[in-house]
Amino acid sequence: MLLGIGSTEETVYRTILENPSYGVTELSLELGWPVDQIRSTLDELARLSLLRPSWEEPDVLRLVRPEVGLAALLAREEAALLARQQEIERSRTTVAQMIATYADQNPARPSEDSETLVGIDMIRSRIEELTADCRQELLGFEAQGAQTPDNIEASRPLDEALLRRGAAIRTVYLDSVRNDQPTTGYALWLTEHGGQVRTAPSLPLRMVIFDRRTALLPMDPEDSGAGAVLLRGVGTVAALVALFEKTWETANPLGEEHRRDEKGLSNQEREILRLLSIGLTDDAVARRLDVSVRTLRRVTAALMERLDARSRFQAGYLAAARGWLPTCP
Repeated sequence: MLLGIGSTEETVYRTILENPSYGVTELSLELGWPVDQIRSTLDELARLSLLRPSWEEPDVLRLVRPEVGLAALLAREEAALLARQQEIERSRTTVAQMIATYADQNPARPSEDSETLVGIDMIRSRIEELTADCRQELLGFEAQGAQTPDNIEASRPLDEALLRRGAAIRTVYLDSVRNDQPTTGYALWLTEHGGQVRTAPSLPLRMVIFDRRTALLPMDPEDSGAGAVLLRGVGTVAALVALFEKTWETANPLGEEHRRDEKGLSNQEREILRLLSIGLTDDAVARRLDVSVRTLRRVTAALMERLDARSRFQAGYLAAARGWLPTCP
C-alpha cells in the first residue's frame, strides 16, 4: 500500500495521471471495471485529497497536482510515524518503570545451584524468562505423553521466538504421542519450523535444559504440577545433558517408522522387557510408556509367543539367554 492508497485506488490514480481528461466512462472502458466501482474509487481518491471537485463543474472531479496531493499524503504518513515512534518511546519508558517496580518488590534470586518453584504460574513464568534468555539450544524430555491444549498454547510462542532467533530445539516425546493428533500436530509444526523431534518408548522424567547451563526438572516425576526445581550446577547439568544425548541417540525421528534392532525388537519391546526385568508391575510399566495396561499385556503376550515361553519367568530367562535384555538394568 503506497502512502495509505489501496491497490485499486492506485491503479485508477495512475490511469488518471496518464490520461487527465478521462471521466468515469473512459476509466471504466480502459480498466474494464464496472462504473459503480470506478465511482467509489474516485470518491476514495477525493477523500485522500488526490482529486477535487471542479470549480466550474462541481459534479466533476479534477486531478490535484501530484506534487501537492502526494506531498500532503507523505506529510500525513510522516506525522503518523512520528506519533507511533513517540508512543513506542512512552511504552518503553512504562515497561522500564514496571520492570524496576517488579525488581524492587522481588529482589534478585540467590545464585545457588538450585531454585525451587511452586505453582504453575511461577513455573511458567520462569520458563518464559529462561526461554527469552536462551540463545543456542533448548533440549527437552516430554515424559507425560499427550500434551494438554494449555501446554501447547503456552509453548508455541516461546518455541517460535527461539527458532526465529536461530536457537536449536531438540525434544523427545513418548512414542505414545504418535496416537494423539494435537500433540503430533504440534510436533510436526515444530519440525516444519526448524526444530527436531524424536520419540522414545519411555523417558525417565520431564526435563528442559537451556543452553546446557540450566535444567528444569519436576520435584515429583509422577506429578509435574507439584513443583519444579531449577538446577545450575555445572556437573549436574552436564550429567543431564549426557542423559539427553544418550536417549536422543536411540530415539526414533518423528515421521519415521519404528526401527528394529538386529534381534527384531522395537524400542518399545526392548523397553518393556527392561522394565519388567527390574520388577515393575504392569501398571507401572504402562504408566511409564503412557499406554494402556491392555496394550502392554498384548505386547508382552506377543513377546512370550516369540520366545516360546509358557510363563513370564521363563520369558525373562529366555530373553536374557538370547541377549534381549541389557547386561546392566
